[in-house]
Parts: sequence; C-alpha cells; structure tokens
Amino acid sequence: APRRRRAAVRAEFGVGADRPLILSVGRLHPQKRYDILVDAAARWRARQPAPLVVIAGSGPAYLPLAARISAARAPVTLLGHRTDVADLLAGADLAVVTSDWEARQLFAQEALRAGVPLVATAVGGLPELVGDAAVLVPAGDVDAVDAAVRDLLDDETRRAGLGRRGAARAATWPTEADTTGALLDLYAELTPEHSTGTW
Repeated sequence: APRRRRAAVRAEFGVGADRPLILSVGRLHPQKRYDILVDAAARWRARQPAPLVVIAGSGPAYLPLAARISAARAPVTLLGHRTDVADLLAGADLAVVTSDWEARQLFAQEALRAGVPLVATAVGGLPELVGDAAVLVPAGDVDAVDAAVRDLLDDETRRAGLGRRGAARAATWPTEADTTGALLDLYAELTPEHSTGTW
C-alpha cells in the first residue's frame, strides 16, 4: 500500500492536479525499449499541459537514455532506483510498459493491482496476464504507444474504466498462499508415499 498521498507524490515532481503523470518502472536495459517511450514523450511536449514521464529503475542503458532525453527535449525524468513504487503508482495517471519481451511482468501487475490504467506491449506473457484490462500495442511501435497514450489522456471516463478493470483483473490472480498451496499439492502428488531416500 502507498505510504504517501497522491498530492505529495506529485508535488515531488512539481506536477499539479491538471498535468498528467506517466510512470514506467523497470531495469534500464535495451530489452525494456525505453527509447520508444522517450521518443513518444517528445511528441507530447506540444500538449497542454504536457505530460511528465518518470521512469524508475537503474541499469546499463542510463547514459544512452539520458542523452536521448536531452537530445529530444523529452519531458522525461529518470528517477534511478526507487523503493516506493506503490507511492509512485498512487501519484500516476497512466502506466506504460514498452518492452520487447516479458514473462509475467511485475510492474504491469503492480499497476493493475493499484487500478492505474496501463498501456503495454503485446509480448510474452503480458496479453494473458492483463486480458482486456490494459491497452496492448505492438512492440517497437512508437506511433502505437503515442496514439494509445493520447487516446487515454483525452478520455477520462475510459481511463477510469480501465483502472477498475485492472483492479478487478488483479483480484483474480492467485495469492502467495494459493501459489504455495498449489506447489505443495503438486510436490505431494509427485513424491512417492514411501521415499527410499534415493533419487
């Protein structure tokens, strides 16, 4: 659960109530394709008010991304490593995942659980994970990311509906206790009743 109120999180970044705050979280690695998000964000400079994109995470792509942000004059801030993702989500209007591949992506799960509308690439396990509770776009397609984000920023009702669907979808996922129980059941099923102590 978040420890700070929405207004306090947004104040950290100088974002008022009327300026969209877009969040992405993950390792700064080429696989995450933050270059796509930066290029899309550069197009949003002309919007009034222009959204601020914040990316939480550290990794080997930091310097190339920082250079790209500067060259494009994109409204993007690299936050570095953060331990307050729940707080960041509480302050965000939209979450974005631009990865080339993912399995069961953790940030996508966190965004849906928090009821934050999500735009994500239709790769790996993401489509099965989110179902119809997120807007899915092709990987590597800056035009698709740009259009999806613009559409959601322009439609508050759709954003709210997507947030509700995300939270409802997350509520169907197994809990840690469910998962542990299923693994113990499977282990018991696969283990002979009278183990000889040999494999």
